[in-house]
Amino acid sequence: MFKPLNILDEKNKILRKKSKDVELPLSKKDKETIDQIIKHLTYSQIEKYAERYNLRPGMGLAFPQLGLLKRIIVIVYEYEDGKFKNYVIVNPKIISHSEEKVALETGEGCLSVNREVEGHVPRYARVTITGYDPDGEKITIRAREDLSVAFQHEVDHLDGILFFDRIDKKKPFYNENEIRLI
Repeated sequence: MFKPLNILDEKNKILRKKSKDVELPLSKKDKETIDQIIKHLTYSQIEKYAERYNLRPGMGLAFPQLGLLKRIIVIVYEYEDGKFKNYVIVNPKIISHSEEKVALETGEGCLSVNREVEGHVPRYARVTITGYDPDGEKITIRAREDLSVAFQHEVDHLDGILFFDRIDKKKPFYNENEIRLI
């Protein structure tokens, strides 16, 4: 039985707090929450389920968005039509990044921001993230392009940063000569 998650809205002050590192191994409850997030994100990207359960499409979610100030992020990445790869990182750290910056041409969205926000969010084109999987094994992930953007977006949530905080108020849009739009 699927029950959509109760995702906090941007007005909730919890989203502006810094999350705490998580002790490993994860609790049974945290692992169950991760499974629920994966199901929610996967369903949100499959049209028939998104419509059935009234889900906004999303590829990532951080624990603070559920009111849990724990450093855990989940990304469900559709790498091919109908095929998904799940990334779960506990205590993630971005340890390196490219010099090159990119921005999503259509702008970013967030399951906690229930409105349109105009503007480009500059992000690194490539990042390397370290952390732990749910079983406490150390992992390293290299991400590029839209997956890199997703990791940066979710790690920001752990530090109380929302994507629109990174939009330049004086110059919200870039052209191709200033930043590569993807």
